Formats: sequence, C-alpha cells, structure tokens
Amino acid sequence: MEKSFIFEYLDENDFRKKERSVRKYNMLAYKKLTFTYYPELRKGKFLGKEVSKNEKDKTVSYELKLPTDELFAKVHGEIILHYTVYLEKNIILLTNITPEGILDEGHRAELSTYKGVMISKTNPEKDMFKINLLNMLEK
Repeated sequence: MEKSFIFEYLDENDFRKKERSVRKYNMLAYKKLTFTYYPELRKGKFLGKEVSKNEKDKTVSYELKLPTDELFAKVHGEIILHYTVYLEKNIILLTNITPEGILDEGHRAELSTYKGVMISKTNPEKDMFKINLLNMLEK
C-alpha cells in the first residue's frame, strides 16, 4: 500500500490567506493546486524542483511553480508553492506561496486589475508602467 502524506502548515492563517488570494486572482492556478497538485503530493509524488535537502532531519524542500499568466509573472513574479517534506513522519509542511507582497495585499483589499494583472495599491504607477512597457516591447 502506498503511504499517504498529511499536510501541516508553518502558519496556517497566513498560508490560507495567500491561497484565497490565488483563488481570487488566478483561478487556473488555484484549481491546479487543489485538484491536481495537492492529491499528487498526498500520494507521495513530490512535484516542483528540489531546493534543499537535510540528511540529518530527513527533510527535502521543494518549490512548485503554479500556472501564472506571463504578464503577471513579469510584473510580480511567478506564483510558487513552497513546501518541505518530512520523509520519516509522512508530513508535508506547506510553508509559503510567493510572491508574498501582492498576495497579502490582494487578501487585505480588493485590488484593481489593469490588462488582466493585479495592481498594487501601494505603488500602482510602477505596476502600470511595467505592464505598459512590456506591452510596448511585445509589439
């Protein structure tokens, strides 16, 4: 029988906020995470790239890129799930979802979008400038 892993959280409240933000602003990434990636992880199939290994504690840390709109990725960065696997305990510690800044802000306030990309309330001019510049470069 396959061993199944259980999820634990470094900071569940913070993680859930970011997860809800992903759901709100990138439904494709959220669905992929919930219906494809989580079940695979529970089965012990670790997705993404291995970033570190700790032989002593028998842990392996991974980063899994979620589907991210190309323009969003260029403005804010890729949406990445960070997790650590405790091999002996059959535990997956969900540590973070990045980019933190825009996901936290998206949870706290309703962010507007410009050409399909979330715009930060703290520096909207910078985000809009980046989007316009990237759109200009593509033409």
